[in-house]
Amino acid sequence: MIAAALAGTPGDTIYLTGAEPSHLGDAFLEAFRQTGAAFTLDGDTVAVTVPERLQAVSIETAPYPGFPTDLQAQWTVLLSQAEGAGFVRDTVYPDRFKHVPELMRMGLQARVEGNTVFLEGPQRLQGAHVMSTDLRGSVSLVLAGLVAEGETHVLRVYHLDRGYENLEGKLSAAGIAIRRESYDEFATPTPESAEEN
Repeated sequence: MIAAALAGTPGDTIYLTGAEPSHLGDAFLEAFRQTGAAFTLDGDTVAVTVPERLQAVSIETAPYPGFPTDLQAQWTVLLSQAEGAGFVRDTVYPDRFKHVPELMRMGLQARVEGNTVFLEGPQRLQGAHVMSTDLRGSVSLVLAGLVAEGETHVLRVYHLDRGYENLEGKLSAAGIAIRRESYDEFATPTPESAEEN
């Protein structure tokens, strides 16, 4: 749903199938609704209508049925593209912001204070080489790559593979230019690869 709202064309409706809407929780759905993104739930299908402009909505994580900590990294990316100031506060895992420095490599302007990250959007992100540090952070880097200018290389996607099955296949089927490439993360960099990084 977040990917659709971020990368879709305003006014278009994107259908997500095979979903389990009851697992989303009211806190997430209400925050998502407040961004201006419309959605409907019908059986195992979620239809997201992309808004003209996303509106910033601050969130605070909490145990279920509160806003899930597993979505705070993705919400940070959403806030970067929304109009206005907002924050993401994690009360479940207070030190879960390792994705923020990687997003900053893409141009994100944000400030982390304790268990809260503050930012104001919309911001222009630039493609970069970024490093996955955990499962949720990994997918936030992919989301940022969807809206960044230029090419984004997300390294160490084995973190992502623990929780997202065939993500590149699903995004590719939705029209996103994405591919998986193998690389040796322990190889000694050549002068050419050093210039790329």
